Amino acid sequence: MTKRPLTPILDRVHTPDDLRKLPDSDLRQVADELRLETIDAVSVTGGHLGAGLGVVELTVALHHVFDTPRDRLIWDVGHQAYPHKILTGRRERIRTLRQPGGLSGFTRRAESEYDPFGAAHSSTSISAGLGMAVARDLAGGSNNVIAVIGDGAMSAGMAYEAMNNAGALGSRLVVILNDNDMSIAPPVGAMSAYLARLVSGRTYRSLREIGKHLAERLPRFFHEKAKRTEEFARSFFTGGTLFEELGFYYVGPIDGHNLDHLLPVLRNVRDSQTGPILVHVVTQKGKGYAPAEATADKYHAVVRFDPVTGLQAKAPANAPSYTSVFGSSLIKEARNDSRIVAVTAAMPSGTGIDAFGKEFPARTFDVGIAEQHAVTFAAGLATEGYKPFCAIYSTFMQRAYDQVVHDVAIQKLPVRFALDRAGLVGADGATHAGAFDIAYLACLPDMVVMAAADEAELTHMVATAAAFDEGPIAFRYPRGEGVGVEIPDVGVPLEIGRGRIVREGTRVALLSLGTRLTECLAAAEQLGQRGLSTTVADARFAKPLDEALILRLAREHEILLTVEEGSVGGFGSHVLHLLARSGLLDGGLKVRTLTLPDIFQDHDKPEAMYARAGLDAAGIVRTVEGALGAPAAIKRA
Repeated sequence: MTKRPLTPILDRVHTPDDLRKLPDSDLRQVADELRLETIDAVSVTGGHLGAGLGVVELTVALHHVFDTPRDRLIWDVGHQAYPHKILTGRRERIRTLRQPGGLSGFTRRAESEYDPFGAAHSSTSISAGLGMAVARDLAGGSNNVIAVIGDGAMSAGMAYEAMNNAGALGSRLVVILNDNDMSIAPPVGAMSAYLARLVSGRTYRSLREIGKHLAERLPRFFHEKAKRTEEFARSFFTGGTLFEELGFYYVGPIDGHNLDHLLPVLRNVRDSQTGPILVHVVTQKGKGYAPAEATADKYHAVVRFDPVTGLQAKAPANAPSYTSVFGSSLIKEARNDSRIVAVTAAMPSGTGIDAFGKEFPARTFDVGIAEQHAVTFAAGLATEGYKPFCAIYSTFMQRAYDQVVHDVAIQKLPVRFALDRAGLVGADGATHAGAFDIAYLACLPDMVVMAAADEAELTHMVATAAAFDEGPIAFRYPRGEGVGVEIPDVGVPLEIGRGRIVREGTRVALLSLGTRLTECLAAAEQLGQRGLSTTVADARFAKPLDEALILRLAREHEILLTVEEGSVGGFGSHVLHLLARSGLLDGGLKVRTLTLPDIFQDHDKPEAMYARAGLDAAGIVRTVEGALGAPAAIKRA
């Protein structure tokens, strides 16, 4: 057990009001102490570490210069918001991050007035900030709105849509581009800092406006020449032409770890009365923590770790992860089929595409945080006879739904959707839960939707998708380890729309879709001990349904229970529709559909979340006994 770091000045900062009372000379130490506190807290809870360490100085400077929460400060995604939480009255709870009943790992409106906008998906901050700025203008307000967005998030089209709109509206809005990876234009020391202070100040802006007005009175030829010369001069030093073309006044780049550079620029920006301004700040992920600085992903996401050594306390795996099984299965298929290509949206390691990319770099495409583009890009590949596997988290696929419908499904293009993180994901909570993909995909004509019950089934589903050329096909699988079944060397394509009986019984039928099959088998054992003979079936397909299997289960059993790791409107709804059309609901059949609850569940351990949802063995048994009446059921058995 390590001692907590000494933080004498940070101990006096309970809210940003306290921070604003400190002289500039104390802020360097505040930043150093805040970095230590962040490292120590995340070593206990796990979470997103690298991004937060990279914005420690920026966080201190923003809260010191701006009047938060009156001034709205929006953090894009929220991965980097832990230091922000520490400074905004949540330090006492910071070691409950991502824990049951604890602080969210992202910004959350319900958690604090200092979180004006909740986020966990990227590239939303400028749109939200512009909405707040326009609302302020309509109400006659005068507060500032600041959106902090990373260079990765700037790869999404939504950010540029927002900037284009902001430039057209002209509302006063501050966008901080936190450039911690691609280094659009690296800072060049003192001269860069001097130029940033100069162009953000009133004198420069006033002279520039005077120059513009004078140039407008010149003949058109001279006016255009003057305009181009001024733009060239500024872009030569700053690289800001793109942002200026979108209507933003560009400032930077500046060193995001140098408070002597940050503070005067932010004060100039705060006091400006001009329209939208973009401040380009260059930072380093994992800054100030050697183990993070030394890793390729800068400790983007970590489990609990030793803050001294940086060693993460990962438990030994009992079985390979579903993600790794997908990745290795896809590689095997691709070795035999040169038309197979892989597409991901900034998540190569998270989806298992990184391993595929090492073996097939020319057939691997990471398109950045651009899910809409990823889907339509895959559709274009499919039109030319290639077999694109579009690997995207279930929750992120929501961002590309129109492209799935319009660009893939309507044209019946054989794009293969590999949906990782299906179902509940634990500490990342509602924003990352893969709750809705069954409902939003299975409603589409000609879409094939599969869900793997275990690692072996996932291997077969990859092979099924590779072999299927008649239209779009999707398969879903959860986060984490598999159940430990033997994995075949080569997957065998499944017959489309055919499930399987796993256990035969006579009275109760449990029809599972996905990895709840293990809990269904455990529930069947418990029900058998209560005298309730139970059949367990693995549907495999949410669409097309195995109608023959479902109708047989309905006719031969007293109760039929569907079980899925998805929302209302998914697999169970399709089964009910089939039974209603078949007239089997008119008799004595009892049907119950077990789904995720119709709420956004807070973060917790996945097993606890599924238990609360009634999707564990105990919950399945309770539902069956509730439908049959437990005492009577046991007596009759």
